[in-house]
Amino acid sequence: MILIAESDSIKTEWVLVEQNDLVQQSSTEGINPLLQTRKEISRSIRLNLPPVFFKKRLKQVYYYGTGCTSAKEKDKVMTSFTAQFKSPVYIESNLLAAAHGLLKNKTGIACILDTESASCFYDGTTIVKSVRSVGYILGDEGSSVTLGKTFLSDVLKGLSPQRLTKDFYEKFHMKDDDIIESVYSHSSPPDYFLAAVSNFLTGYTDDDYVFNLLVNNLRNFFTRSIFQYDYKKYPVRFAGSAAYDWSNILRDVARKFGVNIDMIEKSPMNGLIEYYAQNMNKH
Repeated sequence: MILIAESDSIKTEWVLVEQNDLVQQSSTEGINPLLQTRKEISRSIRLNLPPVFFKKRLKQVYYYGTGCTSAKEKDKVMTSFTAQFKSPVYIESNLLAAAHGLLKNKTGIACILDTESASCFYDGTTIVKSVRSVGYILGDEGSSVTLGKTFLSDVLKGLSPQRLTKDFYEKFHMKDDDIIESVYSHSSPPDYFLAAVSNFLTGYTDDDYVFNLLVNNLRNFFTRSIFQYDYKKYPVRFAGSAAYDWSNILRDVARKFGVNIDMIEKSPMNGLIEYYAQNMNKH
């Protein structure tokens, strides 16, 4: 039996797989070694994951997560997971999860549009080139967090439509100072709040202001990410809640840029299960 987990800052998906069959699955809060200590990661796993995940004898744990790009952060997660599961642990970035889940052993361009955004050119085995997630401050164009940030900036500067602004304040029970506090307070990462704001906007895509906000956010992802690859020669595929929720608009923006998207998945997890069914002997 193997355990596969894929995480961003908001949520973690876990599945137990036995001989290619899904045995158990669960969803817990996100894991990010850039924002959490080893003890905090261990505590999150132990308190939130159902006991069955600790009782199974595991051949291997495969974990893909946000923030797992440097040796230092991978070691932090490795130490925590090894202590919790008492099994060999494989740690990689969630960008490789997208590549494995979307492309399996094919060459192509894998993209993440979720609370963060990232993309890579994958040769069927490894990531050859990537445009990594750099977080909402430095610019995760196309992500739900960036959409939420842009909208809040407009709200505070009086640039958003009056009706939409009124609905936002009523929905979130906030005033201007509360917005500033929610974004800049260090008591909790702002990703959760900004993603919630983005989810709020999803209900207003018929509004011209929201539609244009969303289109411009997606256009920035293409111009600053996709255009760095030979996108006319290889398949372009997306994973993530934002890509899935905005799939019609995303495909329309892509077509106008001459990009053909042939797959959009809410999560790479089903693809990861298939990937390991096909490649277990290689791991």
